[in-house]
Amino acid sequence: MAAGLKTLELIGQPGFYEALSAKTEKLTAGMKERARQAGIALTTNSVGGMFGLFFSAEQQVTTFAQVMQCDQALFKRFFHAMLDAGVYLAPSAFEAGFVSAAHSDEDLDKTLDCAEIIFNRL
Repeated sequence: MAAGLKTLELIGQPGFYEALSAKTEKLTAGMKERARQAGIALTTNSVGGMFGLFFSAEQQVTTFAQVMQCDQALFKRFFHAMLDAGVYLAPSAFEAGFVSAAHSDEDLDKTLDCAEIIFNRL
């Protein structure tokens, strides 16, 4: 019960959700930019701390049909390479990933550094 009460206290702080969304935006924008630099088509969706990665040339992926057209084999290769680098993402192209308040800028930077190396290898 104490952990639940502390969580409610923390998420009730002014600016909590704005800061969480900003972390998610930093991660997704950084992923898109690094993929673009490596010549890989990637788009993302996000809301709050939740995000999705789609290996697709579409500017926006919003329908089931678009999701099914994404490069799932490339997602698998990316996921496993990131896992080997110590970055744990959602294991399926159909699942959401999550950024938390506990993730620091350093965590996000390390994740983006790993992604850049891997994008350049794919």
